Amino acid sequence: MLKDFKEFAMRGNVVDMAVGIIIGGAFGTIVKSLVSDVMMPPIGLLLGGVDFSDLFITLKEGSVAGPYATLASAQSAGAVTVSYGLFINAVISFLIVAFAVFLLIRGLNRMKREEEAPPAAPSDKECPHCLSRIPLKATRCAHCTSELPAA
Repeated sequence: MLKDFKEFAMRGNVVDMAVGIIIGGAFGTIVKSLVSDVMMPPIGLLLGGVDFSDLFITLKEGSVAGPYATLASAQSAGAVTVSYGLFINAVISFLIVAFAVFLLIRGLNRMKREEEAPPAAPSDKECPHCLSRIPLKATRCAHCTSELPAA
């Protein structure tokens, strides 16, 4: 059983998938930081100094009565909240990741199409008399000087 597992784990596809998952996780961390630390502060500033990570609705107050200035203070008081600001950040992160994956797949599809391009139209033909290759528009064979039928 151990030998079978080792064969399974060392297959190329499984190793490639593991590398993809690890890189994907790291990419997700970078995107999350990009959204919460780089993109959302200027957007919040443009919207009047709003911090999206602190946008929430209090459903039930905690042990300390509200209003709560931040989501962290509401959660530490035990309040039940709907954290829609964090949801907005997650949606923007998803859109960035989806767009990056779209660009990657688009590039791979273009490379694949270039590889599968149809063969170019022939630029020469075969002389019916001597079987030599001659230009497509030739009216006489350069090798045997035979006249060729009009194309």
